[in-house]
Amino acid sequence: MSTDHCEIEVKRMSSRKRIKDGVRSHLTPAKKVSCTDGGEDSEAARLGMDHSTGDVSLVTAALGSPSASQKNLAFNQLEIEDQALQHNILSYCSDHEDLFGDYDSILEDCSFMAKLEDVEQDAKQQITELGFDKGTTFDQPHGVDLAPQCPSPTFTALKMAGDHSQNVLCGEDHADSDIMSELNEVCEDIPSSQFAFQHEVLTEMGRSDTFTPAEKATGAHFILDGSIDKQGSTTHARRSMTDLLKRAMLENACAASPSISRLAARKEAAVIEEMDAAANTVQAMTSEIDLGPFFGLPTKVKDLLAQLRGIKELYDWQKTCLALDSVKQHRNLIYSLPTSGGKTLVAEILILKELLCRRMDALLVLPYISLVQEKVRGLASLGLELGFLVEEYAGSKGRFPPVKRRNKRSLYVATIEKAHSLVNALVELGRLESVGLLVVDELHMLGEGSRGALLEMTLAKVLYVSKSTQIIGMSATLSNVKDLQKFLKAENYTSDFRPVQLVEYVKIQDTIYEVHPQEDDCFWFSRALNFKYSSSMQKIDPDHIIALVTEVIPAHSCLVFCPSKKNCENVASMICKDFLLHHDVKKAALLQELRSSGGGAVCPVLQFTVPFGLAYHHSGLTNEERKLVEEAYAAGVLCLLTCTSTLAAGINLPARRVILRSPYVAMNFLKRSQYKQMVGRAGRAGIDATGESILILQEKDKLLAKQLVSSPMESCYSQLMHDNGKGIHSLILSLVGLKITRTLEQIRDFVLATLLSVQESHTCPERKLWDVTQDSVEFLRQKGLLKASKDCENNLVLEVTSLGRATYKGSIDLTCSDILYRDLSKGLDSLVLNSLLHLVYLVTPYDMVSQCKPDWTIFFRQFSSMTAAEQKMASDIGVPESFVARKAAGQSVKKPADPMVVARLYLALVVFSLVKENSLWSVANRFQLSRGFIQSLLSSASAFCSCVLHFTEELEEFWAYKALLTELTRRLTYCVKVELIPLMEVAGVLEFRAKQLYNAGYKTLAHLANADPSLLVRTVQNLSRKQANQIVASAKMLLTEKAEALQEEVNNMLTLPSDLPSS
Repeated sequence: MSTDHCEIEVKRMSSRKRIKDGVRSHLTPAKKVSCTDGGEDSEAARLGMDHSTGDVSLVTAALGSPSASQKNLAFNQLEIEDQALQHNILSYCSDHEDLFGDYDSILEDCSFMAKLEDVEQDAKQQITELGFDKGTTFDQPHGVDLAPQCPSPTFTALKMAGDHSQNVLCGEDHADSDIMSELNEVCEDIPSSQFAFQHEVLTEMGRSDTFTPAEKATGAHFILDGSIDKQGSTTHARRSMTDLLKRAMLENACAASPSISRLAARKEAAVIEEMDAAANTVQAMTSEIDLGPFFGLPTKVKDLLAQLRGIKELYDWQKTCLALDSVKQHRNLIYSLPTSGGKTLVAEILILKELLCRRMDALLVLPYISLVQEKVRGLASLGLELGFLVEEYAGSKGRFPPVKRRNKRSLYVATIEKAHSLVNALVELGRLESVGLLVVDELHMLGEGSRGALLEMTLAKVLYVSKSTQIIGMSATLSNVKDLQKFLKAENYTSDFRPVQLVEYVKIQDTIYEVHPQEDDCFWFSRALNFKYSSSMQKIDPDHIIALVTEVIPAHSCLVFCPSKKNCENVASMICKDFLLHHDVKKAALLQELRSSGGGAVCPVLQFTVPFGLAYHHSGLTNEERKLVEEAYAAGVLCLLTCTSTLAAGINLPARRVILRSPYVAMNFLKRSQYKQMVGRAGRAGIDATGESILILQEKDKLLAKQLVSSPMESCYSQLMHDNGKGIHSLILSLVGLKITRTLEQIRDFVLATLLSVQESHTCPERKLWDVTQDSVEFLRQKGLLKASKDCENNLVLEVTSLGRATYKGSIDLTCSDILYRDLSKGLDSLVLNSLLHLVYLVTPYDMVSQCKPDWTIFFRQFSSMTAAEQKMASDIGVPESFVARKAAGQSVKKPADPMVVARLYLALVVFSLVKENSLWSVANRFQLSRGFIQSLLSSASAFCSCVLHFTEELEEFWAYKALLTELTRRLTYCVKVELIPLMEVAGVLEFRAKQLYNAGYKTLAHLANADPSLLVRTVQNLSRKQANQIVASAKMLLTEKAEALQEEVNNMLTLPSDLPSS
């Protein structure tokens, strides 16, 4: 293009200006004001300058300070080059025109340009007075590196047009410092948004190829007198700062954006993503704060463990485990030790490190509600002292979704079922990464039926969704721990440490043999029994149990494991026939507490055995009876417990001697894991030097017993295929519902990361896992829980239906979700609200039906006492009075009722009676059911009621149930008078203790939280100091948790919404 005919017209395409009153940041130029008189202040304001900043002084200082003797040549060149630009009719935007519309152009400010012109004119006058000629050469400016620092500037850098050649840029001397200082003072308020332009000036000053695009195209260059010279001329003019700014803006506007291929962009994005992930990993590994000498924790933690637990020193294996690289680097870990080896303390220290050092939440998963409650009580004091919250998720307790806390960290202590629901809620909210540590006690529960499937689903989701969450698994020794390592991507630490040496024995007839599992003949003779039994005594006790227990009690403690609940009671009664009384006063107090907890009634067996220091322990006891018995045994008031295998898997109650009454549990021969759990209770750390176990055998069981004591532990296998694949069905439904996966391929990828996949050859020997996955998806579609559609690329995409969402949100069994929906829908047509019976029937668990068969005489008696509305309700669901009457009379029924409905109604009557009367003993006597079964039924009903509540919340047609079931859940959870509920919310406070506290004047949660433990001990009968401390600490923790939740709600309400519309 010829420069003679170069005519450029720059026009504004839009007159819209950026709104100046919008949201501003520290990068936004200062707000402009109108310029009415062209004065300095107003014009500077229009430019966006803040006179308080002085940013430009940094740029001009980098340029150097030329002397006054050098200005004449430079400004003459600028003036001549301006004339040359006028000669070529290059039309630029005016000073009042914003070239970029929405961007605050520096050219818009006429005051700033005027200042530059004034400085230039003043400099020209001074140079003229000094009489410098144009041929003067200059030195390189001080402090400026003329070599280009960026040979290939990015496309975001400002492009300069018409830059000076190298020889002119180097022609500056220190004598110009006075003039540049003036320029600094004028420009010191330049906005930070112009720094890029100034940097470009510095960069272009060091380049030799500094011609404008027009000059490059023609090979010509303007000279001082306005004529055109060819490239290579040694004489160059310097343009004014105004023109430099104009040219820069124009060049940027006209420059084409560089084209980047889509493939290159994707590669760059992938690299950036990998770098970010690596950076986040490094940050996560190094973000732990070392707070002190106790494994990174402050000394206060060590002092608290000594004060509250009596732990002054850790075992060597515990120190080794805590020093593992996997622990320090926050990697997954499985550690295995025998029962009573001290595994829990290591887990608690790791939890404290997560809460205090890494400032992340933690989740502790325990197998039973009683263990959750015990752990909440035990950790409450630590939480209060160290400033974290302990939240209970068991039964119907637990907040969904959990409160998002700003200041304090939370430790969630949950059962397997509640942990799964909690993880689902966190995944749905995108908050799972806030849980930095997941600890699973009894990891071998992965192989325990439907509960094992739930645990596997929970762990698989955490592994898949949150890469930053550390998983710690505790377990007894497993034979296939490598499978679990592969599944959890974990390292393994194993030790055979026991704080007290265990010696195992077996008894066959009148001989005791010591067990040596490593030998071929593992039974070695130890001693012969020579108990002088009478003939009558020999008939009563042919296994010499009385003689074996009297060798250790009452000086030491003893546990006798029995194959059945009835056998527990019989053995306890039998031992009492030849035993001496001891601890009379304390045992009398225990009996009184048992009587008070039963509303004046006490179990006849306990009433007989407790004075002798004996009691039984099995699921037939109520929660209060069980708790009182456990506390009395731990305190030494009771020296012997006859119990079932459930005690071995529950709360830790060690003994000097453990006796296994039989190698059977009910009709099944003992498993190796069950045997090790039972004998592992032998030996009390810090009390006994050794512990001993005695397994009583019959000659016929000798070979099986040898295999039992010498065989390796059972393997742990995935239970996702348990019960016709219920686990894999539930897993896929929740994956799609939580949007973790949307397509079959994504589901396949997830399933490949489960324990089921690791053990595919064993768990799916006849079918491929991919076929199982596809069949499961099809099953869910046929059940109406999933639906499929096509996306824009014709790929199959899965979504949950409303029923499917309600099913996984409520943790409802897939086999009964449609039945529950039908029952709730039918209930809306004729819901009876003048009685709770109808609602109680709707929340009676389906899985409890098989555990109880109706007694038709009792059923008819209870049916007859129902109100007319209740009888009509029963008739509406398919159980009319005539049907019950004919069954009670033993007559045939022409039109049989649905057995499931009949059994549920019978169980509903049991729960309904309990809600009305609050007396478990009277209800047990009326329905001729054990107290323990009724207690279990009530607990199951309250938990299922909570599930049904979440189920109905997801279905709009069931809106009416929400308020009704919320209150019913609360009543079923506690099943006491309303005034006792606040006290029973405290972990470990049951009905009898709540009544004691209420009568002593502690009527609210605040009363308990502020109580003096010493005063509690004096005013509440049979309350130990340790129990009082735990009650007060638990109440304080619960009160703090509720206050924190309310504060978070207030903060959320007052926080400015991030999506608030703005002008």
